[in-house]
Amino acid sequence: MIYPSIDKLLNVVSSKYELVHIAARRSKEIKETNHLQMPANKYVSKKNIGRALEEIAEGYIKVMYVDE
Repeated sequence: MIYPSIDKLLNVVSSKYELVHIAARRSKEIKETNHLQMPANKYVSKKNIGRALEEIAEGYIKVMYVDE
């Protein structure tokens, strides 16, 4: 994976495991609904998982933590 860089993504999400979980859920959502957060021509990746990672890196997906 070249773009987006893992360093940039880990500034948004606290762990690699959480990043995988969020990206997989968003990728499935893109597949089911065909809804993209950015215009289609702005994505570098053509695959849904790459597009999900790009959305996370660009701040279109916010990660919220709930205090217990």
